[in-house]
Amino acid sequence: MAVTRLKRKVRKNKTKASQRKATIKRLLATPVITNVDVAQLKAAAAAH
Repeated sequence: MAVTRLKRKVRKNKTKASQRKATIKRLLATPVITNVDVAQLKAAAAAH
């Protein structure tokens, strides 16, 4: 019996994995907002 490689499936799996890695990378690149001063935000919004 000859071994055949399912090229279409391999390509699909690779693209799925690369997309997943890209989304994780993009989410990790965005800084997490901490210590938000609500009063300062309200004052800035009122100034506009």
